[in-house]
Amino acid sequence: MKTIKLFSGIMLLAILVGACTSVRVATDYDRQVDFGKYKTFAFYKPGIDKAEISDLDKKRILRSIQYELQSRGYRLSENPDILVSIFTKEVDRVSVYNNVGWGWGWYGYPYWGGGYNSVSTETEGSLYIDLIDAGKKELVWQGKGTGYLVTNGNMAKKEERINEFVKEILAQFPPVTTQVASVEN
Repeated sequence: MKTIKLFSGIMLLAILVGACTSVRVATDYDRQVDFGKYKTFAFYKPGIDKAEISDLDKKRILRSIQYELQSRGYRLSENPDILVSIFTKEVDRVSVYNNVGWGWGWYGYPYWGGGYNSVSTETEGSLYIDLIDAGKKELVWQGKGTGYLVTNGNMAKKEERINEFVKEILAQFPPVTTQVASVEN
């Protein structure tokens, strides 16, 4: 019985830790666009300048985007097919835990023990990556990654987390489009 409880506790901990480290991704795109025509990219400075994060974090994000796109065969160009812009958003999540205990006391009588309250705050961030058709100046693809951020001052972990966000978001680009054949009656 003790091994089942121990195993259950370990599984719960693994699920909670996994939930805190994963990046939730959502994408949207224009279904009328042929994404196969895009071969080159550049960064869209006016959009990037509006992102409300430090210049150092912007550099980290842009380096990661550049690495991911180039590893997929896209080339950085002064005459690009697509422009890359970013947008960020942060939300502080506050959790309050009321820990009250109960158990069996003297002579088999149940007791209700006083507990303690604990409060934790975590920062959840969203990174949007927008891809804009350079010729038409129209948004053609948007990816959003949401997850908890590393804010404890460990720069290596922070950069690793940024790379994870970018990699997970761009894993959805280019979109896999399926053509539905029309059936005539």
